[in-house]
Amino acid sequence: MYARTALESIRLFHDELTALRRDLHAHPELGFEEVRTSGIVAGALEALGIEVHRGIGKTGVVGVVRGKQCDSGRMIGLRADMDALPMGEDNTFAHKSSKSGLMHACGHDGHTAVLIGAARYLSQSRNFNGTAVLIFQPAEEGSGGAQAMLDDGLFEMFPCDAIYALHNWPGLKPGMIGVNPGPMMAAADRFEIVIEGRGGHGAHPYQTIDPVTVAGHLITALQSIVSRNVNPLDSAVVSIGALHAGNPDAMSVIPGTAKLVGTVRTFRKTVQELIESRMNQLAASIAGAFGAKATVKYERLFPATINTPQHANLVADIATELVGKENVVRDLTPSMGSEDFSVMLQHKPGAYFRLGQGGAEEGCVLHNPTFDFNDAVIPLGSAMFCALAERGMPLSE
Repeated sequence: MYARTALESIRLFHDELTALRRDLHAHPELGFEEVRTSGIVAGALEALGIEVHRGIGKTGVVGVVRGKQCDSGRMIGLRADMDALPMGEDNTFAHKSSKSGLMHACGHDGHTAVLIGAARYLSQSRNFNGTAVLIFQPAEEGSGGAQAMLDDGLFEMFPCDAIYALHNWPGLKPGMIGVNPGPMMAAADRFEIVIEGRGGHGAHPYQTIDPVTVAGHLITALQSIVSRNVNPLDSAVVSIGALHAGNPDAMSVIPGTAKLVGTVRTFRKTVQELIESRMNQLAASIAGAFGAKATVKYERLFPATINTPQHANLVADIATELVGKENVVRDLTPSMGSEDFSVMLQHKPGAYFRLGQGGAEEGCVLHNPTFDFNDAVIPLGSAMFCALAERGMPLSE
């Protein structure tokens, strides 16, 4: 009952949330630089009479809403990310980015508006027994904003019993919700392989140890890790995103070094460890076979985003109540992308779910210069957050 009530109530101020979202879109800020954005968020919360904590995770903001009753001691966290991406925008609408080389190409402007919508309804209704913690996180796009908030004592100050986050998903139609009672997003690792050879004249390669040749063989060999070492029932990706060696203006110079940089995506720790081990073995043996030396630097950036079944099922149940069984995907295929909300899920149980917004068929996909958040889905996202707080902290009879 509360879920439908929240949705209907939030629709009454949908236009205000849309205007706020478009203002954020027009003024994007990178991770840990969200000064204007966090100021708008804090101001909106304070205007609602919500207790506000700023500076958690540098530019992070936390709002605290207490229910009609608080004797349960329960605390539910609701998280939205705020940062933009360092890329130019190709859109022409009025709210396009006003900053060259920056844009909200992942919809974090929409997520922020969604959580502000939930804040407004929760602060007005307070139909729960406990405390709703509204977490506006900075620097999700690879800069470790979640960890920064944890380092500043997020869960010591606000010991949530469960935590939830959503992300818009162009691959689902507007009005649909997707979730999975397990893996949602992959772990993201970064590797760098430096090959040391011996440079020389391109006309006399026999006098050199050519690191470019080594790099070529290694690139091919690295692709065998997933196809020949990882169980085909497990998911894994090894991608090389950059190769640097020599100077394009020096065609006759064989360089002394070459560097490969790439990413590894996995869901299981055992698979992650296998890939790192094989990468080290292949780099050393292939380089050694040519008389060169290879050094591997392997960094585990973000863990896999794994939902706890109980909380994922609650998301699906609430979504079914809001949009109907036919619009809920309970076994959504996990993405090989990554999400640093995973760091929070390593400390607290909870769930990460997808808010369908459509657009994929028209090319409006995440991290694309023509992307724009679909404002039509804001009320549904807000209502999902509200219902998760109310269902997780029910009022006493």
